[in-house]
Amino acid sequence: MTMKAILFASAAALTTANGAFAADAIVAAEPEPMEYVRVCDAFGTGYFYIPGTETCLKIGGYIRFQTDFGRDQSGTSDWNTFTRAQLEFEAKNDTEFGTLSSLVALRTNARDSSGSSDNDTFLDQAYIEIAGLRFGMQYSWWDDDLSGETDVIASNETRHNAIRYQYETDAFKAGIAVEELEDTARPNNVGITGQVSGTVGIVTAYLLGGYDTDSEEGAVRAIIYADLGPGQLGIYGAYATGANYYYEESEWTVGAQYELKINEKFAITPGVQYFNNIDLNGNSFGGGDAWTGGVTVDYQITDGLRSKVSLQYHDEDNGDDEVLGFVRLQRDF
Repeated sequence: MTMKAILFASAAALTTANGAFAADAIVAAEPEPMEYVRVCDAFGTGYFYIPGTETCLKIGGYIRFQTDFGRDQSGTSDWNTFTRAQLEFEAKNDTEFGTLSSLVALRTNARDSSGSSDNDTFLDQAYIEIAGLRFGMQYSWWDDDLSGETDVIASNETRHNAIRYQYETDAFKAGIAVEELEDTARPNNVGITGQVSGTVGIVTAYLLGGYDTDSEEGAVRAIIYADLGPGQLGIYGAYATGANYYYEESEWTVGAQYELKINEKFAITPGVQYFNNIDLNGNSFGGGDAWTGGVTVDYQITDGLRSKVSLQYHDEDNGDDEVLGFVRLQRDF
């Protein structure tokens, strides 16, 4: 090879190397994709991880539009319409003591456009739960009633500041709670409730008791469900030793309903309830007997949108008969 050829070959090699180095210098590395929100499936659907933490958060709630009808629903008017909005935040994460849970639920009711006291926004629930213990504003077990709207098996407000403990397995639950039963008539009252429930085959049963320390009276309630045919039968009863915060509608009551499931979207629930020795003046029994019969219709219009219609007839001794109920449209999210 001549000296001229060697020089040309060397120049070409240097040019190629310099070109490669230059290309390498200006090629930027592809940025790795960032995952801003991760789905959390450890506690069910709808949860996501709060960025930078191992806490799972679920946001939900509903909007309800409802018209109630019956005697004196609003002053002397026999009907009244309201709109409700509820927003709920649930947070959960695993700890060495089990799942740490919390719930915050904010509710706003709007009954008119005047900004009156009928329009209110308040904290519906807010509690902390861990290892079976729950602390905070929460609904009592007395709030757990049947799917229909005929039954009246609790009295007064069923939402309290409370401390409760519940042990549960797949087929059995048992719990006790200490509740602040505070309202205008009963300041700083205390109640104690306990419940056991279980499922065997097609039958699920609940037994609940409550003791009002102010009135020194108590009440017990039992509900039994049985999956029969195309629906579910519910039978219930309650007894009060005397008028108390938990139950003061009557000395005792029994009732039944049958939730007939036409299909996955449509259910019709007729029901009837009998009251013996109803509350006469707000603190004692002796007002005679009463009964209520009616029907509740539930229809799932589409995913996230459902309706409910309740029509009830109430008859009591020494009182006027009454037709009452409501029409409801609710969007859940």
